[in-house]
Amino acid sequence: MRRMMICLMAMLGVLTLSAQSVYDFTVKDDVGKDVSLSTYKGKVLLIVNTATRCGFTPQYKELEALYEKYSSRGLEILDFPCNQFGAQAPGSIQEIHQYCTANFNIHFPQFDKIDVNGENAHPLYTWLKAQKGFGGFDVNDQRGKMMDEMLRKRDADFDKKNDIKWNFTKFLVSRDGKVLKRYEPTDKMSDVEADISRETNPALNVIMTRTSIRKYTSEPVSKADIEALLRAGMAAPTAVNKQPWHFVAVTDKAKLKELAGNRGGMLEQCALAIVVCGNLDKALPGKGQAYWVQDCSAATENILLAAHALGLGAVWTGVYPMDDRVAAVSKAVGLPETIVPLCVIVIGHPDESPMPKDKWKPENVSYNEYGK
Repeated sequence: MRRMMICLMAMLGVLTLSAQSVYDFTVKDDVGKDVSLSTYKGKVLLIVNTATRCGFTPQYKELEALYEKYSSRGLEILDFPCNQFGAQAPGSIQEIHQYCTANFNIHFPQFDKIDVNGENAHPLYTWLKAQKGFGGFDVNDQRGKMMDEMLRKRDADFDKKNDIKWNFTKFLVSRDGKVLKRYEPTDKMSDVEADISRETNPALNVIMTRTSIRKYTSEPVSKADIEALLRAGMAAPTAVNKQPWHFVAVTDKAKLKELAGNRGGMLEQCALAIVVCGNLDKALPGKGQAYWVQDCSAATENILLAAHALGLGAVWTGVYPMDDRVAAVSKAVGLPETIVPLCVIVIGHPDESPMPKDKWKPENVSYNEYGK
C-alpha cells in the first residue's frame, strides 16, 4: 500500500512538472465529479482558495461583484475551499456552498475541498505556486503588516517559501492558460479588478501586454499582415484630418542592412521595417507644420499595437530630429526632401518573450476633481 502511494505521488509530481498550462489539470466539483480545467479554455481565470470562517471571508462579496461585472466578458472565478489555515473552512463542500449562497449569493463555481500546501497538496496548486511564488505582504498596509508579523512569529523565513500563506490567495490566469499574477489576501481588490479589466478587454490587453521585441526568427511577415499594419497606422488620429504621413515598408535584406548602419543587428535580423515619415506637403501650414510629428507618433503607436495583436514583435527606433539619422534613413530608402523620417519600426516574428513591465506610478498622476 505504501509503495502504491509513493508511486501515485511520483506520478502526480511528474504531471505537475510536465504541465504547460492550467488546462493540464483535473479537479473535482462540489458533487465529486471530475472536471478538466480545459473546460475553461479561452476564459480569464481567477483561482482562489477560500474559507468561510476567516477574517477575509467578506471577500466573497467582492468576488461575486467581480463575477457579475466581468463574467460576460469571459471571467471565471474558480473557488477551492481549504481548511489548512486556522481550520477556518470546516464542514462539507455542500455545507460550505450553502453558506456562501445564503450569505453572499455567489454564482461562480465552487469545487471540492483541497489541500494547497504539504504532501497532499493538489497538483494544480503545486503548479500554481511554481509559476508565481510569494512576493511578500505590503507591510505599509495594516492588514499586510499584521499578516507578516503573525507568520514571521511562526517561521522567521516564511517569506522565502512559495507556499500559500493564508485563505483568499488568488492567481490570475490568462486566456491561454498561463499564470499572470498572484495576489495575497491583503492585496487590494481594486488592483485585482484593474488586472481583470485589462485581461477581459481585448483592446486593453493588447495595450498593457505589448513590450519591445529585439530578437526575431527568420520567418517573413506576410503581405496581409504588412497591409494590416499599414492600415492600423493610417487609422490614427490626425490634426484637421490632414493625414500628413508616408510609410515605407522595407523587406529587402540589403535595404534592411543599409538602414541598420552602425546601430546594431536588429534591422539586419528582422523581416520587416516600416519607416514612418511626415509628408511636409500635406502638413498644416505655418505654425501648424510641426503637428506632423504628433500625427506620425500616433500612427507609430497604432502600428506597434497592431503588430502585437497579430502575434508579431516590434520596437520603435528613433530617427527625427537627429540630422545624421534623418539623412542616413532618407538616403537608404530614397526619400525626397519634403518627406522626413520620424522613426523606423523594426518588426518580425519574435524570438524572445520578455514580460511586460508594470509602468503604473500613481505619483505621476494628479487629479483636478469637480468641486475641489
